[in-house]
Amino acid sequence: MNKQSHPSPWVFVRACMFLLVVGLLVPKLGRAQLLVDCTGSTPGAFPSINAALSASGLGTAIFVVAGPCTEDIQIAGATDLFIGTYYGQPNVALNGKISIGQSHGVYLHGLNITSATGDGINVQQSQALIIDACTSNGNAGNGLNLGPASEANVIGPASFDGNTGSGIYLSGNSYAQLSTWNGQAIDVSKNHSSGVWASQSSFTTFGLTTISNNLNGYGAQLFGGARFQVGSLTGANTISGNQLGGVSLQENSEISMFNFGSQTYIQNNGPVGVTAGFNSQVTLYDTVEISGHTGPALDLFGNSQAYVFGATNIHSNGVAGDPRSAAIRVDGNSEVFLRGGNISQNIGPGILALVNSSADFTGVTFSSNTGGLVVCDSSAYMVSDLTNGPAIAPGVACRTPHNLGNHPIVKRPFTEPDWSVLKAIQAKYMKMATRK
Repeated sequence: MNKQSHPSPWVFVRACMFLLVVGLLVPKLGRAQLLVDCTGSTPGAFPSINAALSASGLGTAIFVVAGPCTEDIQIAGATDLFIGTYYGQPNVALNGKISIGQSHGVYLHGLNITSATGDGINVQQSQALIIDACTSNGNAGNGLNLGPASEANVIGPASFDGNTGSGIYLSGNSYAQLSTWNGQAIDVSKNHSSGVWASQSSFTTFGLTTISNNLNGYGAQLFGGARFQVGSLTGANTISGNQLGGVSLQENSEISMFNFGSQTYIQNNGPVGVTAGFNSQVTLYDTVEISGHTGPALDLFGNSQAYVFGATNIHSNGVAGDPRSAAIRVDGNSEVFLRGGNISQNIGPGILALVNSSADFTGVTFSSNTGGLVVCDSSAYMVSDLTNGPAIAPGVACRTPHNLGNHPIVKRPFTEPDWSVLKAIQAKYMKMATRK
């Protein structure tokens, strides 16, 4: 048990880094502007987005003034390209998919995308993609698929709902950031696989994000060292009603949830709130609520760790009749570190430690858990601030090998993300994309 849990101070450092490159491509107001009217009602306008693309060049803006447009869009090798509606105009439906390859600085705005044959938006080896006020719903594949070496920033309002695959699918060192500084929410719900699926990739949101009611999957499912970073700066986040569970981490993956003034809720996700296995890491840093699961709120196994700091509230989890039911279950050479928080009204003990696992906690409030405070098997240990002695505390059945635990943890201040570059890019597009 030599691993040491640690918070992730870098959790939001990367959030806007790729926008520094985009800043070099801030759109010029004098760019070529092409009109598309897929209904054929506007004289002189291109009849399709593809027709306009064939006439476009570096820095072109393609404005879609009427739809629906029924076509698959292929963008390859593009730089500083805008496709979308005028600001203030209703979104236009695109019955088809958008494929983007080896491009940089593509900006999509005001499109409602639905493909009957594949992913709504598929991105390969492309950076600095901005998806502004778009939906990608009801696709035969994923809502958004970010392939190798790709980056996208999604600006609310947006949704990736009801897709046959995942809402957002990330692989091959890709990165997705969800930005809601404008108070407009982003929804990833009712997909037929996990809401967010990630392998060897990173996902960040700063608030006002809902990942709910995804079928045959988790709210977020992570593999291969993936990073899932959730902050509540712009408003609350909710991960709820997902069929297999809230969040699943495997293969050295990490989830970090941080309070910037609001709260993150993980609620009613079937059998588990957060499950982490095979050397994975969970960090819950203030004001996270996990409740309403038939299994544990937090399930650690296979040499994994959890670090829980501050006002986290874990309540109303577990099911009667299950001997492994607990609020927090730590199994198979795993560790849980708790510094504060509330664990209450769960079926089973507050913490159940099994098979060479340990619990290290201080400042935790336990109340009304049917199995008591902490229970260990003969191979597990506990180090805590509970009173020492033969009757250490009611409902405690754990060995305490020493009193050298409870390492002090200093709460680190977190700097808010710098959205200035992204806001400047959007402001320039808004100025250009305003019908005179």
